[in-house]
Amino acid sequence: MRILVSNDDGYTAPGLDALVQSLKGLGDLTVVAPETNCSGASNSLTLNRPLSVRQANNGFYYVNGTPSDCVHIALTGLLDFRPDLVVSGINNGANMGEDTLYSGTVAAATEGYLFGIPAIAFSLVKKGWEHLDSAARIARRIAEQHTRHPLPGYTLLNVNIPAMPLADIQEIRVTRLGKRHPSEPVVKTNTPYGEPVYWIGPVGRVSDSAADTDFGAIEQNAVSLTPLRFDLTHYEQLDQVRDWAVPLCANP
Repeated sequence: MRILVSNDDGYTAPGLDALVQSLKGLGDLTVVAPETNCSGASNSLTLNRPLSVRQANNGFYYVNGTPSDCVHIALTGLLDFRPDLVVSGINNGANMGEDTLYSGTVAAATEGYLFGIPAIAFSLVKKGWEHLDSAARIARRIAEQHTRHPLPGYTLLNVNIPAMPLADIQEIRVTRLGKRHPSEPVVKTNTPYGEPVYWIGPVGRVSDSAADTDFGAIEQNAVSLTPLRFDLTHYEQLDQVRDWAVPLCANP
């Protein structure tokens, strides 16, 4: 088993080291992670400048780019082998509901998935690394299950873990993504020179936290495990849009 490990908090993040330590013994581990924190980078690739890859004293490779850059470079030129599994995390904070669209943690796993490699993203739902050891133990259990009983085809799993002692975590629950209301307004301030600047506002309130969602699982002290896909086609609207587009298609 060859496992590629990445994250979005940077190669020095405690969550990355905890994930690597938890996976030891499952296979050959290679770490390729961002040089700096890239939270919120989503699936962006750096196309406007070259990227450098360096190796830290602990053997981790780090890239001056995004999480997607890290996995992309690893799979298309840096490594001389194809990993059997890509894992990302452990993230400092939750990645649930629509947050998954912005998450660099999920993006690193997604890049592996897009190359046809099974991938898992792990997040600790409370910032600050409290009970990181519990999250690492859960990550080990899920990775072990994958190595012993791989799912058919290839999969992308998004795992969110409550920040609490392992003994208090109720179960691992398979969930769907919940939903949030739109984000809060931006916070407008001024530079010392009087120029306006804007901070992205807080995330919106949760609007769907039913028991079968990731939000619902976390509320009940359970780990949420959500299979993701990235076919963005809105199939239910295809016929409606075909009818709407008849004049456009007839007169391009």
